[in-house]
Amino acid sequence: MPEMSRRAFGGLVGGGAVTAVAGTAGEAQAASAERPFGAVRRAGGRRPNLLVILGDDLGWADLSSYGAPHIKTPHLDRLAREGVRFTDAYSGSATCSPTRFSLYTGRYPGRTPGGLAEPIGNRTQGLAPGHPTLASLVKDAGYATALIGKWHCGWLPDYSPTKSGWDEFFGNHGGVLEYFSKLGQLGEYDLFEGDAEYKDLRYYTTVLTERAVEYVSREHAKPWLLNLNFTTPHWPWLAEGDAGTGAEIAAKIRAAKSQADVVAALNHYDGGSVAKYTEMVESLDAAVGEVLAALRRSGQEDNTVVLFASDNGGERYSYNWPLSGQKFQLLEGGIRVPTILRWPSRIDPHQVSHEPNFSPDWTATLLELAGARPDPAYPLDGTSLAGYLLRGEVVPERDLFWRVRANKALRRGDWKYYQDKDRVDHLYNLAADSREQADLAPDEPELLAELKAAWERTAATLLPYS
Repeated sequence: MPEMSRRAFGGLVGGGAVTAVAGTAGEAQAASAERPFGAVRRAGGRRPNLLVILGDDLGWADLSSYGAPHIKTPHLDRLAREGVRFTDAYSGSATCSPTRFSLYTGRYPGRTPGGLAEPIGNRTQGLAPGHPTLASLVKDAGYATALIGKWHCGWLPDYSPTKSGWDEFFGNHGGVLEYFSKLGQLGEYDLFEGDAEYKDLRYYTTVLTERAVEYVSREHAKPWLLNLNFTTPHWPWLAEGDAGTGAEIAAKIRAAKSQADVVAALNHYDGGSVAKYTEMVESLDAAVGEVLAALRRSGQEDNTVVLFASDNGGERYSYNWPLSGQKFQLLEGGIRVPTILRWPSRIDPHQVSHEPNFSPDWTATLLELAGARPDPAYPLDGTSLAGYLLRGEVVPERDLFWRVRANKALRRGDWKYYQDKDRVDHLYNLAADSREQADLAPDEPELLAELKAAWERTAATLLPYS
């Protein structure tokens, strides 16, 4: 069986894909200018600010820099050109709240009871306030901390970002809300400043963008962490000019007889289109552009680490080619996500990396960059990429592990073990088959058994599903 290196693979489905679908000579030239990642050793200076931006249900190829032929994302494409674009980056799970658990804690979602929900849907579930988080740990190391946007790790009164290490919170507690009325999945108003309701009936992406611009534009006395979690392009399928459609959905929520009726209204199965989804992704891009422009005007751009990613793979209208699967599944389309890192003072621009990584790795990385230490009582499951990014060190060999109720998955190098909802085991070589169509389980039984056993060993350390 022919094999292909990760670098060659990334060139085909990563940067090379952009050239293949580029609509202009400028886009093709930008893609051809992208070079394999190489660290450049530079003397360290002040600890960086940390700006972590999440899109919501954004598919792996939904950015034009990742191959989308019909979606234009100039601001995120520029961010990629100014830093490193990762082709083999993954979310910590296949749905919203488990991935957020993995990013906030640096650990597998199944380490904590709240992380077993896929996703969180009631007030009994959440991230325990006593659990260390990225925010609490960098706060202990001298950082100011804020979370703007979607929290989705539990509702008041027991759970909140302000109970888990963030000094400031402005956003929604739940997993979804109607973009204008701010009615969420519990049927209640869900926009808060701190622990108090905040009334603003404008388009949510606009509201969050204004808050983020204000935060990065401040005079800060110490380094800061800002988690900026957009809900875009998560359903319901609403852009800024769709207040009328939003009002129809809000009316259905108010008339609902059960939480299931509320969620059905928000799911918006009778709405949306590829064109509407494109509009939403492009509005996300414009929002990120506004925040990055404010960062530049503030004079903090050079020493601010900007990490952009999605909380899981795409949904109904996403463009995921060539990957199979979508949100809720551990196929590549459900967990491989666009991921971009920029730090102008320490990392060169115009680079692409094919190093496999997932959400808990970024927690470990950001902690190291901030000079913060994990709590030894809550060991991380992620591996810091700081040595790789700053000093050219080889990332230690390790497995990337995922567990959801319906699927199992483990990646080791180019190989991926996957068990589907019918409990059938599969084996794929992602370097040769990123679409996961050529099942090599019958050809490689020993390797399949080895990877499955590795998955079982890790799963045995997690909390069981009830």
